[in-house]
Amino acid sequence: MSVTTLFRRCRRLALLGAAAIALSSCVGMEGDGRHLQPLPAALVSQMSAKGMSQADPILVRLYKKESELEIWKRDRSGRYALLKTYPMCRWSGQLGPKKREGDRQAPEGFYTVTPELMNPRSQFYLSFNLGYPNALEQAQGYTGSALMVHGACTSAGCYAMTDEGVAEIYALAREAFAGGQRSFQVQAFPFRMTPENLARHRANPHIAFWRNLKEGSDHFEATRQPPRVATCGGRYVFNPAGDASALVPGAPCPAYQTDPEVEPLVAARNARDETRLAELADSLPATSYALMDGGMHRSFRKLLRDLGPERMQTMVAGKVAISQPQAALADPYGGDDEPEQAAATGSISSR
Repeated sequence: MSVTTLFRRCRRLALLGAAAIALSSCVGMEGDGRHLQPLPAALVSQMSAKGMSQADPILVRLYKKESELEIWKRDRSGRYALLKTYPMCRWSGQLGPKKREGDRQAPEGFYTVTPELMNPRSQFYLSFNLGYPNALEQAQGYTGSALMVHGACTSAGCYAMTDEGVAEIYALAREAFAGGQRSFQVQAFPFRMTPENLARHRANPHIAFWRNLKEGSDHFEATRQPPRVATCGGRYVFNPAGDASALVPGAPCPAYQTDPEVEPLVAARNARDETRLAELADSLPATSYALMDGGMHRSFRKLLRDLGPERMQTMVAGKVAISQPQAALADPYGGDDEPEQAAATGSISSR
């Protein structure tokens, strides 16, 4: 065995050990090796075809309305590319940010996950903590704890991916940490940051916050690199030029510039989207709706309708009951993008 190989194995064991002692309110089961499951051969083959290795860094994107989680991975070009999209079994609350403990809101924002936030002993199979509240949320006085991406199909402010889904996601993070990634970014959105979605939701009281989230999304889409995130003036700042120490959470934003290598790429993308958004505002009705309690991907909604909660639980969620199944079925979108389909439920209004 080469010295390099030995070093990598020792580093991997150290990282796994750090993760094993991570504490959260989701801790409940003794470790049984589930956190060491290898990645499926088909997924490894898919990585290879895309110019990626198991050790390459990852980035996670979450979308509430579509109930999907994306894993992006750095490829041999040095840019991040989409590896796989996972259907989300359950999230709770409404579209919008989490503000206080107990509001059942799943967070929206930009988060940093380190090995210490990985939880191999979760009562929901496996999990990792998003690190809520982040610096912006702390500055705004928001409260909450143990906001996770985990297995099963139940949520009280978390993103539930089923046991099978979280096993793959956890393993992808584990291998990226073992390969040297010190942390990975999670971008959590209310919906895909398209002009169409922003136009539909333009009357929502959270629209200013969502437009700020879109700035971060645009930075990633334009560069295919995780944006550097700072905060000031009650908002996120992305890829600031030079030393960002003047950007203080909770303080007004001073004059600052965006990284000159990034700014024209983002500006061009934003200009196209703003033109499209203005066109849609003249033709697309603004819509609003209130969820009973979060949503579920349409593939799981079909299972829930066809099998019922008990049989579906046995199939995808193990010993943990599906949370509020009737609320999941009442989601007016359920992963569908066409508002006409949602309007048929009677829980959507236009103005």
